[in-house]
Amino acid sequence: MLDHIDIGVTDLSSSSRFFESALAPLGITVLTEGAHGTGFGANGNSCLFLAPTGATPTPFHIAFSARSHAEVRAFYEAAMKAGGKDNGPPGLRTHYHPSYYAAFVIAPDGHNVEAVCHKAEA
Repeated sequence: MLDHIDIGVTDLSSSSRFFESALAPLGITVLTEGAHGTGFGANGNSCLFLAPTGATPTPFHIAFSARSHAEVRAFYEAAMKAGGKDNGPPGLRTHYHPSYYAAFVIAPDGHNVEAVCHKAEA
């Protein structure tokens, strides 16, 4: 079971603002912050930690659970307003499974960030 993930970022302030805005619709907020980095989570449980790095990090993919299709759409809108780049707008991805509803954005350091809901909705 995943407890949390740490990712390196080149600009802690910029990346923290991006993730704070993008993850708010999913109920994920800043839990800790300081020169050492920024920790995000929900209900007191951490899930993501941003740490400043001296080098450009290798981009990766991270997916956050959404409780509804509306949360996926809100994540996408918030991430785009926070400076994210479109990497797949909200919609069904039936090649994964019939009710896989997701959106993808590229974060400031090139990380592919996804919000996904596995529930079928009308």
